Amino acid sequence: MHPLSDRLTYLKLAAVTMIWGGTFVAGRYLADRVDPLLAASLRFILASLALLLFMVCARIPLARPDPRQLVRLSVLGFFGIFFYNLCFFYGLHYVNASRASLIVALNPAVIGLASWWLFKERLGVAKVMGIALCLAGAAVVIVSRNPELLHSTASNWRGDVLIFGCVVGWGIYSLFSRELNQSLGPLQTVTWSVLLGTLMLTVLTLFMGRFTAEGLGSLQLPQALSLLYLGVLGSALAYIGYYDGIRRIGATRAGVFIALNPLTAVMCGALLLGEQLTAPMVLGGAVILSGIYLCNKPLAQAKPMGI
Repeated sequence: MHPLSDRLTYLKLAAVTMIWGGTFVAGRYLADRVDPLLAASLRFILASLALLLFMVCARIPLARPDPRQLVRLSVLGFFGIFFYNLCFFYGLHYVNASRASLIVALNPAVIGLASWWLFKERLGVAKVMGIALCLAGAAVVIVSRNPELLHSTASNWRGDVLIFGCVVGWGIYSLFSRELNQSLGPLQTVTWSVLLGTLMLTVLTLFMGRFTAEGLGSLQLPQALSLLYLGVLGSALAYIGYYDGIRRIGATRAGVFIALNPLTAVMCGALLLGEQLTAPMVLGGAVILSGIYLCNKPLAQAKPMGI
């Protein structure tokens, strides 16, 4: 039997990626009503406030990184917060959430290949097959939900390139946190990277003149709730859980859980919006779960570390 903490790590990662499954819907809804740059800034201003409030309530002091750590944290903030969210919100102006989630489903393969190439992480047959099953399952779920997304339009290529930028940014954010996760811990690493990335987004938004009373006035209750979801759940809480998972089981094994994003979106549509749940969707979900199990077999031994 594996320790209970092993199973809790996998449950945590599953919960995190299920939360992220809803961010595409919330982001797409905001993209129709709010300037992308303003939306990205507000999302992470809320995330920063949530993280700092949590640390105050938990009486955890904000660490003082040394200059070398600060440079690494700035890189994480740039790629994981600034670059990722510019690609995310602008990309959703050109493509729908289904097409975007299909592209983002490439994350496990990109993270796995990059881990093998850059850090010489061993990719056994089981891991490769697991990643392939996750990609195939995600494709089945997304395409069966919206077959027309495979038909490109003149503007789709812009959105595709931008959303693939999310994959690149998230891969860097996932892979180049190893040393910081060990020295500072997931909570401090996420908080500092979010604070620095938020600063970058806010400065750019102010410089571009997008932080206006008119822009803030476009935020009605649905948009405000979407921002709260994206900032507090989809950023502050989920980022900590994901980084803690990376520290315990590695970037490749944690990354395959991202394949649950489209499955979560489909299930939410069926439960909350009355959308039809078809047999191919169920089959795709089963393939995703099989891929995650195969990639994570045997379960990695979790280390008794806090956040």
